[in-house]
Amino acid sequence: MPNPYASLIHAWERRLNRVDQDRRLTAFDWGSEWLRATPVNGLGPWSPEAPASAIVEALRDWNTRVLRESERFFAYEPVREYRREGDWLRFDSPVETPYPENRQVVARWFPAPGRKAVVVVAQWNADEQGHWGLCSLLQRAGIAALRVSMPYHDRRMPGGLKRAEYTVDSNIGRTIHAARQAVADIRAALDWLEQEGYTSLGIVGTSLGSCYALLTSAHEPRLRVNVFNHVSEYFGDVVWTGLATWHVRDSLAGYLDQDQLREVWRVISPASYLDTYARLARETGKRSLLIWARYDPCFLPQFSREVVASFRRLGLPFEAHGLPCGHYTIGRWPFKYMDAGLIVRFLRREL
Repeated sequence: MPNPYASLIHAWERRLNRVDQDRRLTAFDWGSEWLRATPVNGLGPWSPEAPASAIVEALRDWNTRVLRESERFFAYEPVREYRREGDWLRFDSPVETPYPENRQVVARWFPAPGRKAVVVVAQWNADEQGHWGLCSLLQRAGIAALRVSMPYHDRRMPGGLKRAEYTVDSNIGRTIHAARQAVADIRAALDWLEQEGYTSLGIVGTSLGSCYALLTSAHEPRLRVNVFNHVSEYFGDVVWTGLATWHVRDSLAGYLDQDQLREVWRVISPASYLDTYARLARETGKRSLLIWARYDPCFLPQFSREVVASFRRLGLPFEAHGLPCGHYTIGRWPFKYMDAGLIVRFLRREL
């Protein structure tokens, strides 16, 4: 029997999705040059005439090598100079890209006395002020917040773009490279917080930022408290099935199916690092808050439930809350207050 409430939320989600008229289909590209620029190479060349199945197999092998050496893959050179200008922090990204705008990390600083601080990573296509309200709430709660712009977002967006397409794109290699850059940028931000005297550190990631947050925390013992706001195990599943990424799927569909996409993007999928995260959690006492939306057309609820089940199977200490909303509506009244309340209470208690 149809659920009237679910139908109402889904209709609201579709209306909010249609607000963005700047989506564009980009040409599909395997993006092998982006992968050969990473610390874990070994991606062999293939001829232009190679069938997609052969290229997928090569990328599957490359992913397997990276996962065996993920510490090296996500390693980064320490930043030599941080530039503080009032409430803004800037530094050069530890990961090189060919786009000058994207090379400089931009972060808004919400200081608070004490030693508690979090890095805040917003959702895909968040504007420069995304999550400032949450950061202000944390600041008033006595928790400093550093809101870090993701690669290709707001001031880091290359000229000619209207959206942060290069972080989630039909260019397979560039999407992976953007995730690796995001992890390096977050880790460099943690270095700065330590230099400023903050010793109790956490992270709050939303949607795409949640994915980046888990990839980072699986390799970061300093992140003891973790908030994952919208959760899914596989990057490729979200892109293939999500309402927000239908245009990316349209570009991918002529070359890959869902299972293949999951394989070529394994290195940026949380599922690949849950065991690593669990081992580090047992060593360092990590605590986690998982928030998901029960009527989410972007991170489908079954994918979120899989994450919750995996945390339970691994014996991780965590809280999980399924809010009665969708992906876009979590940012609307009254759900945004429910979401913020869960996050602030958890951080105040655990940091």
